[in-house]
Amino acid sequence: MTTTGFEHFWSQGDLITRSVAALLLLMSISAWVVILWKGWLLRRVHVDLQRAVPAFWAAPSLDDGRAQLAAFDRESVLRPLVDAAVTTPPGGTLEARGHADSQLTRRLRDALHRVVGQLQFGQVLLASIGSTAPFIGLFGTVWGIYHALLSISTAGAITIERVSGPVGEALVMTAAGLAVAIPAVLAYNVFGKRVAASEAELEGFAHDLREMIGRDDAAPRPPAVAASRGGAAALASGPAPGRLA
Repeated sequence: MTTTGFEHFWSQGDLITRSVAALLLLMSISAWVVILWKGWLLRRVHVDLQRAVPAFWAAPSLDDGRAQLAAFDRESVLRPLVDAAVTTPPGGTLEARGHADSQLTRRLRDALHRVVGQLQFGQVLLASIGSTAPFIGLFGTVWGIYHALLSISTAGAITIERVSGPVGEALVMTAAGLAVAIPAVLAYNVFGKRVAASEAELEGFAHDLREMIGRDDAAPRPPAVAASRGGAAALASGPAPGRLA
């Protein structure tokens, strides 16, 4: 399709034909903006996970681990999990009345859902464009052929030369719909696989974080502390019967 042919197609088209072409152009621009942005974002997230998770577990303390995440977690996909793990629920609420393990699990689950939702942003747009663009282009083709045949019928004589030109120009709408849909579908599949891989990494990190925090909460008191508390109790109760004070 040459530029002259497209200009002729645009000039001969009506409002519906031009609206379909403008809609396909808008969908194409939107799809490519999301494709470029998500490709850059998911690449950064993959690199951050590979660097930040080992750095966090290599830290000597939780505070040092959070400092490591601040340096490596550029897209803030791990820090919300750590913040949720160390958050204390406000007193006097139903959340505070639950078991400590259940509270921790719920906070980590909610934080994980928010992070995964952040990674999945734009997937619905790509899926919608990939599934509807071919049909929008097909509608433009059908309407263009109908419009062209009406114009030819009013001209009187109908020959193959008079039909092939307008019909060929109308078929460009189907090709345009496919050109918009194919990159969106391919990007949706590739990004879906990358998001699933990142989600698995985040779930593993959240599970390990829960095990660490839960074990720290359930750890027994040191013997020295227990002994000192036992001595304080003995002092408070006074001397035992039959013994010298």
